[in-house]
This record gives sequence, C-alpha cells and structure tokens, in this order.
Amino acid sequence: MKSAQSAEVFYIHSNSSPVSFEANAVKSVESHETRGAALRVIKDGRVGFSATSRLSDPDLLVESALETALLGPNAAFDFPSVSKFEDIPVSSDEIPLVTINQMVDLGNQIIQEIRAQHPDVKVEGGVGRNEMSVNMVNSANGHFHYEKTSFGYGFEATLIRGDDMLFVHDGRSSVGPYFEIDETVNSIFRQLEWAKNSASIKTSHMPVIFLPSAVPSVIISPLVSALSGKSVLLGTSPLAGKIGEQVLSSEISLTDDPTLPNITGSRICDDEGIPSANMPLVNKGKISNFYYDLQTAGLAGTNSTGHGERSLGSLPSPSTSVIIVEEGKISLGDMISGLKEGLIVEHLLGAGQGNALGGDFNANVLLGYKVENGAVTGRVKDTMVSGNVYKVLNDSISIGKDGRWLGGSLFSPSILCDNVSVASKA
Repeated sequence: MKSAQSAEVFYIHSNSSPVSFEANAVKSVESHETRGAALRVIKDGRVGFSATSRLSDPDLLVESALETALLGPNAAFDFPSVSKFEDIPVSSDEIPLVTINQMVDLGNQIIQEIRAQHPDVKVEGGVGRNEMSVNMVNSANGHFHYEKTSFGYGFEATLIRGDDMLFVHDGRSSVGPYFEIDETVNSIFRQLEWAKNSASIKTSHMPVIFLPSAVPSVIISPLVSALSGKSVLLGTSPLAGKIGEQVLSSEISLTDDPTLPNITGSRICDDEGIPSANMPLVNKGKISNFYYDLQTAGLAGTNSTGHGERSLGSLPSPSTSVIIVEEGKISLGDMISGLKEGLIVEHLLGAGQGNALGGDFNANVLLGYKVENGAVTGRVKDTMVSGNVYKVLNDSISIGKDGRWLGGSLFSPSILCDNVSVASKA
C-alpha cells in the first residue's frame, strides 16, 4: 500500500441456518450469509481503519482507512509476521451435512419430551448451525486461515400460574452436530421440580450456591474485566500491580485456554495473528497474568498475549476466549445437604449494576431456590443478591465438581459462597 507504512486485511465469510420455535411449534427457518473485509493501516504512526461488505469496491475500503488514519490513535505496535500455527480442531465436516429437517426434528423432540411430563408449559427456543472462514494477511508476511463450525440449541419453558410466570431454560453447543437432549431436558425438569413450590427467605447474610449458569455474571464478568490489560492500563482495574499476590481464596483457579480441541470458543490464533496459548489468569487465588491485544500491549510496554478480538466493524480489543474455572471436590448434593439455611441461584438479572470493575454485583434473582435443613424447599421471588466478588471469594468458599460448558466459551462448576448479602421483600 503506497500511502501507508503497513497494512492488514481481515476477512470473514460465514453461513448460518437458525431454526426458531415459539409456542411449542416451529416459527421460522432462516439462512444467512455474511462476508466482509476490514482494513487496518498504519500511516505516519497512526492507525486507520475501515470495513465493508461491498467487496467489489476495494478502493473505497483503502481510501476510508487512509482518511481515518489522519485522526486515528498513535500505533503502539507492529503487525506480527507469524504464519505457522498449531493445528487446533475447531471445525467439523459433518456440519454442512446437517439438514434443516434434522434441526426441526431435534427442536420438536425437545419440546415433546418437556411437554410429555409438563403439558402446561409453553416452550420456545432455537436450533442453529454455523460455518465460518476466518482469514488475515498483513504486510509483515503474517497470515492465517482457519475454518470454524458450530452447532447448538437452547430452549426455554414458561409456566404461567395466575399472575406468576416461571421461566426455565437450558441448552448446549458443540463444534460438530449434537443431537443428545437428555442433559438439557433433565436440567429443565430439575428446574421445574425445584420451583414447583414457593418459599420465602429472610433478608440477611447467608450461604449462597451459584450454579454454573449464574457464575458468569456474578463472578467471571468482574474478574475478567479487571484482568484485562486495557483496564490495567486505564487505571480502572483493582488488580493493577497485584501480579503474584493472593487476592482470592486459594480454592479459585482460572485459566483462558483457546487451545482446547473441539470447543466452539477455541481458535488457532487471535484475530491479529498471535498464536493461541493456554494462559493462567488466577492460580489458587493468586493473580497470574493480565491479557492484552497488540495495541494495548504496546502502550503498556509488554507483549500481546494473543487476546485480540474483533468484529468486522471494530478495531481489535483485549478479550478472553475459553475461560476454565477449575473444579473442586464436592458434589452439588453435598453442598446442599450441608446447609441449614441458604439460597441456590440458577439465573440472575442485571448483575452488572454498581461498580462492576471494582467487583461489585447487585442482581435480581431471576430463578433461585431456598435451602432449609439440607433440602430445596421451593422457589424464591422478589429476591436480590449483592456483594463484592473480591470479598465474597475471600471468605470461606467451596468449589463443586459439577462443571459444565456454557456456550462454548466458559466451563464452570457450582460455587458455594458462605457470606453473601440476600435481600427479599418476603
């Protein structure tokens, strides 16, 4: 490129086929194709960027990128020259062979299984498959190409009793076709069973079990935000300067591992061409690493950790890929049986309220259950949980051995925190 010192082209081509269900029946069958290119340039030390889906007009893409470089941020990086990567299986040749009829049948089977035992519920959800080609080439001879596929489904059952509405849901995702439904259906059955009775809970500090589905918003989100090199650079992270320090309970270990095979969040490299690597973030409560993209790493005077993520319409920024919360040794059943009084949280709403970067959470319990004398007694309503993740995870906690995948980008067990603020209108 004549007018720029260096340049990079990022190209994506994807095909997706979602099937949606509503009111116990198929609602729609769609097919989407997306392709586009993004151009990032460094001109006179500044970053320019543009993106387009009009691939027939590359000159416009170039002109736009050069124009934005006039007022773009100062470039703190050079494009990498890496062109060889470890093979990480993230695609399946069987995905293109999955027919729409098979996806419709899968959704109908899930609905029928649920309603066979709970005929009063209304079920909605979706089944989808996706194929994606991800490509990058830059002026430093760095380049990559890989194929990704995914298949998944998620369903919600709604039970209306008078003016009370109960929502339960579950789903699965996979790199290849996945037609097993027992775990999802049984999870929905379990949620309906635990929620069939109503229970009141008092306002106090008490033990709270966050099931895997509740862990992301309360625990993972504030931690991952604080571990971002961008947050550290901006001075907004409470973990800045604490590498190697004991910040959380020694029960907590957290890694980001996009090298795991056949996981939808895995990849051979990040979106800037830095090879993927298994990186510990928290090791037995001690902060191990912050994660960076190229620009943030350059500004911080360090190296990219391979965490540059982007969409077609945005510049890369630091982001995790496959977070693993290390399992413990206690079963969920033993967690519950050991509580005289407590709360189980299945799903939360609005956990980001408050000073999330500082670790605060304040969330409505969308679905939760009271535990009394070691047994689940019923569903709680009008209840909130609040606290600070750094305090909650420094008190006595227990990590379950019931880890499960959530959306292909997080593996987490249940986490029992002994001292969480619970507020209820009951």
